[in-house]
Amino acid sequence: MKKFLALLLTVVMALSMLSVVSADDALRVAMITDYGDITDQSFNQTTYEAAKAFCEANGLDFQYYKPASDSDEDRISSIEKAIDDGFTTIIMPGYAFGPAIQKVAPENDDVTFIALDVSEGDIGDLAANVPANLYCAVYQEELCGYMAGYAAVKLGYKKLGYLGGMAVPAVVRYGYGFVQGADAAAAELGLTDVEIKYVYGNQFYGDADITAYMDTWYSNGTEIVFACGGGIFTSAGEAAAKVGQKVIGVDVDQAATINGLYGDGITVTSAMKGLAATVNAQLTAVKDGTFAGGKVDKLGLVSDVPEENFVQIAPSTQFADGFTADDYAALVAKMHAGEITVSDAIDAEPAVTAVTVDYQGNIK
Repeated sequence: MKKFLALLLTVVMALSMLSVVSADDALRVAMITDYGDITDQSFNQTTYEAAKAFCEANGLDFQYYKPASDSDEDRISSIEKAIDDGFTTIIMPGYAFGPAIQKVAPENDDVTFIALDVSEGDIGDLAANVPANLYCAVYQEELCGYMAGYAAVKLGYKKLGYLGGMAVPAVVRYGYGFVQGADAAAAELGLTDVEIKYVYGNQFYGDADITAYMDTWYSNGTEIVFACGGGIFTSAGEAAAKVGQKVIGVDVDQAATINGLYGDGITVTSAMKGLAATVNAQLTAVKDGTFAGGKVDKLGLVSDVPEENFVQIAPSTQFADGFTADDYAALVAKMHAGEITVSDAIDAEPAVTAVTVDYQGNIK
């Protein structure tokens, strides 16, 4: 009997270990790129690197898929290919996945979908009853846009520019937040000569036409441009480098990338959102069995401590006497406490009192 009980205990322990291994093995993570690739030095790359690092640290299988073209059909095909290949958690960065999500999420309730920067408006009818296997994160870009505009004026820049990619909600929120922050800083300093040029490239990459447009801005006195739209920073960076002026990065801390391409010190700050933090939090929840889908999360400020938030400006910010790290912390604390409010409205240009804004529409 003792031998039988010992054998039974051994079998039970083995089965228990097998179930743990099987649970880990069952979690296989795939990332699908939107219309860019994993070397875009922005949204796709940050998401890819965060997911890859998490999976490597946890011994999980990971792979990324790049759709054959920028189309809903090819994004759907890539997602379905990943599912056919046995991947159980799919990460999708960017609003462009909205139509694909509407099709694949309801049809694959045994697959977990994590969508970054995908709003209720992007997922259509699913927004009324978000499937339990789908988690969408959106970010309060207007807040970190505000921080960047506020910092720029406090640091002494008076001739600002905003170069957006396509005028999708996230990009507009960044830009309108930037205008509000610059206006607030100018008002505090009693300035009446702060100017902002504002335009959209109507694409998420730089090219000769957009660079020429930026050349004109900088040659006519623009000192710093917030380049907000994936790879469109290349046009702002190239133009700024010609005349020794500055840029502001977006989504992630782009200082190393932009400075590496166009010269040390060219990137004054970057308006960031917590892509990596979101990926880590959601993959941890999936792995631990605590994943809570069925919602669209709006992520922003959760703390007085800047680095604990889902929106912030970069650690590489060129703080100076006009705007120190302590000043930044005080600004964040006021925003978190509700003492400073930033409008997230995108249906009308923000009201300003201390700056002049020249809205120039689309370059293309």
